Amino acid sequence: MFRSADNNVSLVPRDTEEKKIALELLETEQAYVNRLHLLDQVFFSELMKEARSGKMIPEEVVKMIFSNISSIYQFHALFFLPELQKRMEDWSSNPRIGDVIQKLAPFLKMYGEYVKNFDKAVELITTWWEKSPPFQELIVDIQVTEVCANLTLQHHMLEPVQRIPRYELLLKDYVRKLPPESPDRHDAEKALEMIFSAAKHSNAAIAEMERLQNLWEVYQRLGLEDDIVDPSNELIKEGPIQKISFRNNTTSEKYLFLFNNMLLYCVPKVIQVGAEFQVRWRIDVDGMKVRVLKDVEFPDSFLVSGKQRSLELQASPHPSPFVSQAFQDAIAKKEKQSESFKSAVHGPDGEVQEFAFKSEELGRRAPQWVRDKLVTMCMRCKEPFNAITRRRHHCRACGYVVCARCSDYRAPLQYDRNRPNRVCLECYVFLTGHLLPEEREGKHKGILEKESAEISGQSLMCSFLQLLDKNGKGGTRGWFVIPQDDPLVLYVYAAPQDVKAHTSIPLLGYQVKEPPQSDPRHLFQLVQSKQTYTFVAETEELKQRWMKIMEQSAMGNARLPGEEEEEDDDSFDDLE
Repeated sequence: MFRSADNNVSLVPRDTEEKKIALELLETEQAYVNRLHLLDQVFFSELMKEARSGKMIPEEVVKMIFSNISSIYQFHALFFLPELQKRMEDWSSNPRIGDVIQKLAPFLKMYGEYVKNFDKAVELITTWWEKSPPFQELIVDIQVTEVCANLTLQHHMLEPVQRIPRYELLLKDYVRKLPPESPDRHDAEKALEMIFSAAKHSNAAIAEMERLQNLWEVYQRLGLEDDIVDPSNELIKEGPIQKISFRNNTTSEKYLFLFNNMLLYCVPKVIQVGAEFQVRWRIDVDGMKVRVLKDVEFPDSFLVSGKQRSLELQASPHPSPFVSQAFQDAIAKKEKQSESFKSAVHGPDGEVQEFAFKSEELGRRAPQWVRDKLVTMCMRCKEPFNAITRRRHHCRACGYVVCARCSDYRAPLQYDRNRPNRVCLECYVFLTGHLLPEEREGKHKGILEKESAEISGQSLMCSFLQLLDKNGKGGTRGWFVIPQDDPLVLYVYAAPQDVKAHTSIPLLGYQVKEPPQSDPRHLFQLVQSKQTYTFVAETEELKQRWMKIMEQSAMGNARLPGEEEEEDDDSFDDLE
């Protein structure tokens, strides 16, 4: 209740009993993280530095003394403490901590190894204190620092042993003070049970602790991504694998983590700060299918087809822990937990085919792409491919290799978060239910019959430029466009609203150059053999943008503005 100001009593409400205990938990957690930092980042780090010099104590002894303190420190510093801080900041609108503790409590079982090793660690400290004066001197030098508060290393090492019982006492008090109608009661009671379970030292608990510690170390290598960190996950297998590229018929080494519920397709980070790998793709095991490929060129290869992505993998020539059976075992395990599982579709041995898509799966799962080298003509219109005017593309729905004309459609695909993707005509009609507009039926428009206003609105680049004559003096000013759906051709219009271009320039194979700087105009050139086109842009910035996009188109690598290129990623055609 509030009392009137006449009684000189503050109108600010007092903290509830449960909030006081939650604050005490937060304050003690902050102090505990500081102690863990001292143990891991000061004592352990300094001793390892000296151990590597070989003058004082073996590295193995230092690791045995501190056991898994690094994992414990990072868990509390990077996850537990930030979660508690966030909750206390939002206490007025969401007064609860039980769900946070319940979520993170399973990881506390990693303390089992530290507690089991504690007596041995203290014994090693005593032995090397007497055996190695440099060891003793370094310990003393750290212990006299202000952060150590005149306490010994053994005293600080005792804190992790005492921490879980302290959680149990605080949480018991918290539950006792909670009002019966509190929204946190159920979660807090469940969290207390989990804390109590974490304090047990049975063989089962120690085995689980080892699993969680290994799991935590894997999460650290993956950069602690929120949607991956989950104590219920089970790591089945990890290791390198050869990824087959159907685009250029080569292989490249990637790294896979196979969990009970997901496959992580990773590449090593160039600068390994905070994480060893970058997760490129996450594929659900639920709905995954596996098929051995009878490919003479790539022996021991198999296809893993998931809802989000399909991968062609090879277990040789380099030894790999991954074979198709590892995925089959993971799928079989998932099958027992899910009624929605569907058995894998197996094609005839040695037959080159797409992944036998059922109509109800179209757009819902990533298809297996037919390799470029296996077809010489469009799989829809049967017209032969060539390097300039009829190039290969892939339908993102069925995986067929088709020409630009037959794949000049876009439809949202469920497996790609309903984003519009390039699809063939048949898939477009099936996925959207739309019949083709009249203007797109019948004969395809001629190469110059592209309306300027239409393609300018969907272009990689468009603006006014001046095309100089051979003497470099006179020239024609016009509206120049490189369309998204035809990125290898530069179209030239007399004006932005013209319905037909008066000329086009194929860009593939040209070099983009800057002429000598003596000319004050913003000049750049397209050069190939004896053919040279010289352009004048209105500004230097516009010139640089045109040079960049033309260079990409000339090399067959044109892409939408802001679209990042993925290294050796077969998700996109290199010409789209």
